[in-house]
Amino acid sequence: MEKTWYALIAFVLAWFVAQAWKVVWGLIKGYKSNQPVGLASLIGYVARSGGMPSGHTASLTAMVVCLGYILGYDSAVFILGIGVWIIVVYDAVNVRYAVGEQGKALNSLLEASKRPILPVVEGHTVLQVIVGAIIGVLIGLGMGYLASF
Repeated sequence: MEKTWYALIAFVLAWFVAQAWKVVWGLIKGYKSNQPVGLASLIGYVARSGGMPSGHTASLTAMVVCLGYILGYDSAVFILGIGVWIIVVYDAVNVRYAVGEQGKALNSLLEASKRPILPVVEGHTVLQVIVGAIIGVLIGLGMGYLASF
């Protein structure tokens, strides 16, 4: 197998780990609130945007770190990956988070006027992005190490 394919595996694995974390967190949260936890609520936790940790950050970080490990941290591919990573993280923390907060405020107004609410796409807090990045770095380094054999 071509060594750079490990970067795609790192991407998918980090996304899976981040989403599994959301499922576990959903189970804990449902247990603490005495709300019924079923398949629909668990799928909702996995499919929703936002939440702890950032799956976008985890997956892209893992891929970029793995590519850096394999191709070198001075390679053009790694530098390009860092540029894309900065854009994605900035968008998750600033743009998508602000839009999500505005969506929640708008839905409060819509509920008060007895109108149907709109779907809200959540962004991420800085902590959620940091945890996603930590997951991504660990998985990216691990997959890069495996690719070196």
